[in-house]
Amino acid sequence: MKGFIEDIETIAVNNGAFRRVLYTAKHCQLVVMALNPQEEIGEEVHTLDQFFRIEEGTGEAVMDGVRVPLEAGFAVLVPAGAKHNIVNTGNVPLKLYTIYSPPNHRDGVVHQTRAAAEDDTEHFDGKTTE
Repeated sequence: MKGFIEDIETIAVNNGAFRRVLYTAKHCQLVVMALNPQEEIGEEVHTLDQFFRIEEGTGEAVMDGVRVPLEAGFAVLVPAGAKHNIVNTGNVPLKLYTIYSPPNHRDGVVHQTRAAAEDDTEHFDGKTTE
């Protein structure tokens, strides 16, 4: 079977890694993340749009300096060129998934911690899941 068809909510909630790339297509990439209390993704800007869905925990979306509270069930769509960050403001891990367009990371990469992600210079190398 081509594509990705799975229970993304369960996968996201059960994920304990800072970043886990689940599926990489030619034009987008599906990633689950777990942010520890007071941890953040880190401020970034992309050339195309990005989507986030919060599955568990509480936090804030920061987009071009505007802070908006987040909780389970919230979706965030970041337009291309917007400076953005997701921050865990709660006392339990913030579990989410995101869709990058275009792909941003190597297919299948897992970073257990934010520090490991920052130490790794990996980027999407053009190889997709299929």
